[in-house]
Amino acid sequence: MTRTTGDLPDLTLPRLLTRNAREYGELPALSWRRTGPDGGWSTYTWAEAEAHTRVLAAGYRALGVGHGDRVLLMMPNRPEHWLSDLALVRLGAIPVSVYGTAAPEQITHIARNCRARIAVVDGAPQVALWEPLLTDDGTPLERLVVAEPGAEGGHLPYGALLQEPVPDGFAGQLDTARPEDTLTVVYTSGTSGEPKGIVLTHHQVLSNALALDAVVELPPHVEHICYLPLAHIAERMLGIYLPCHRASHVRLCADPTEVAAVVREVRPAQFFGVPRIWEKLSATVRGILALMPSGQRETVEEAFEVGREHVGYRERGEAPPAELEKRYTRAREDVLLPMLAAGGLDRVTWTASASAPMPVDVVRFWAGFGIVVMDAWGLTETTGVATSNSPKAGFRLGSVGRPVESVEVRVAEDGEIMVRGASVCSGYLRPDGSVLPAVDADGWLATGDIGRLDEDGYLWLTDRKKEMIITSTGKNVSPALVENALKEHPLIGQAMVHGDHRSYLVALLVLDAEATPAWAVANGVPVDGGPAGLAAHPAVLAEVDRAVAAANTRLNRSEQVKRYELLAEEWGPATGELTPSLKMRRRVIRDKYADALSGLYEN
Repeated sequence: MTRTTGDLPDLTLPRLLTRNAREYGELPALSWRRTGPDGGWSTYTWAEAEAHTRVLAAGYRALGVGHGDRVLLMMPNRPEHWLSDLALVRLGAIPVSVYGTAAPEQITHIARNCRARIAVVDGAPQVALWEPLLTDDGTPLERLVVAEPGAEGGHLPYGALLQEPVPDGFAGQLDTARPEDTLTVVYTSGTSGEPKGIVLTHHQVLSNALALDAVVELPPHVEHICYLPLAHIAERMLGIYLPCHRASHVRLCADPTEVAAVVREVRPAQFFGVPRIWEKLSATVRGILALMPSGQRETVEEAFEVGREHVGYRERGEAPPAELEKRYTRAREDVLLPMLAAGGLDRVTWTASASAPMPVDVVRFWAGFGIVVMDAWGLTETTGVATSNSPKAGFRLGSVGRPVESVEVRVAEDGEIMVRGASVCSGYLRPDGSVLPAVDADGWLATGDIGRLDEDGYLWLTDRKKEMIITSTGKNVSPALVENALKEHPLIGQAMVHGDHRSYLVALLVLDAEATPAWAVANGVPVDGGPAGLAAHPAVLAEVDRAVAAANTRLNRSEQVKRYELLAEEWGPATGELTPSLKMRRRVIRDKYADALSGLYEN
């Protein structure tokens, strides 16, 4: 099925920036937390952002950066990253953001693949990672620019870029990019194999920004908390490209662990999180509920039921009955809004998730608050969103919505989802600068995801094609389906199912770091032994046994988990089990826990 718009205007990102400076110059564009004792916020208006990027572009030009040159950026979400991105684009250069958690071999691969001569890095730890490449024969890297004052180690300080005089007539050399020019190269986070550099043009990016704008329901010039890595296409879209299109306000959160505090302070109208973020938030709330007196907890649960009933009518496109509307208004004012206010979500009007299938129980949990997390789906190759649920165009809880404007979606005979449209990437960057096409002769991108389209055009994800488990009896099993069933219990924060070419499935389960201690306190289980003590406690093991048994009742025989290993320590990017965008690296986990997995098939 297809949704289309009229021809995209002749837009480029620099034209949007200069328009914003001209028409919305006094509105806030970018805010960031100051270092120092006060810890307050600094803000640039759109006029100031345009002026700053003009000066910064002159600094990059003085380093020899010109049209088509790629420049690597490895910084957290600090203003130097955001402003450099736009300054480079104004020159016609190509910013390439790199995950801060990238391994040395990934950094080497990216530097060799994109052939950049300059890398802008955060501080001393990043300098140590990048310095060896300056003398690497296979890498053309010539210079490091260091953002953190005092951490230069003999390399160029970022501040020096702002000291370069702006040449006469320089403004006439800026903002000359054409829609078909490359805007950025985004490297995949490497769930398997080496990262691939995906080439995206101004036209592709802004097609997606316009399509996304058509499905969200937000006030003008809304504030966005930018906390996910800018190397991720979702944050690039929500934190750079869509704000340039909407002239909205970006608030940078350099440390993702501080995002909850920023949300409480800012009380945003929109919030985006990958599924793991929503899972952790729901686990925190469930932990709080577990500690409430039974009467208070029952009141909250009753309010949740009203919220879910209200969302059910909205999901069907029906107006809730007047009596339900009254009950919902009362529940929202008396119970739900005060709880949301404690977390800074009481003003939110649009919430969304993407990057991986969202567990249905998590979606329904937030529906209890009257919040519909608009699940979307797409790849870096589709410039982010290809399908989305929408408060405007409709939603189905558990689906990833319908195709956005200018995107076609079909499902091949083997179940693989195929995408074609204006926002599908040019292809994959080769080291010689050429581009390997990502689509077939008819323009279709094979996504590697398995799913189905229902009669109303909503897309339902099953799993990644390459991650499907085929048991020794020939049964095809979606690991994500089984894992999400297991994670419906609040104690199970993470799960990985294993069983390819085996007669039955086993699982590695990780206790939820937020919900488990609260459950333990409520059930008289000591917590002084930390995560390891909880993972070994008989009461916890018995509860996890019940959780696995309950999940198995909702699965067919070939999908049921026969044995499992309970782990105490959460998986994360720092320890290698998750990508920077919080997707599981299944191969890494299988290798790390190979002995444990083998043991689950013994005896």
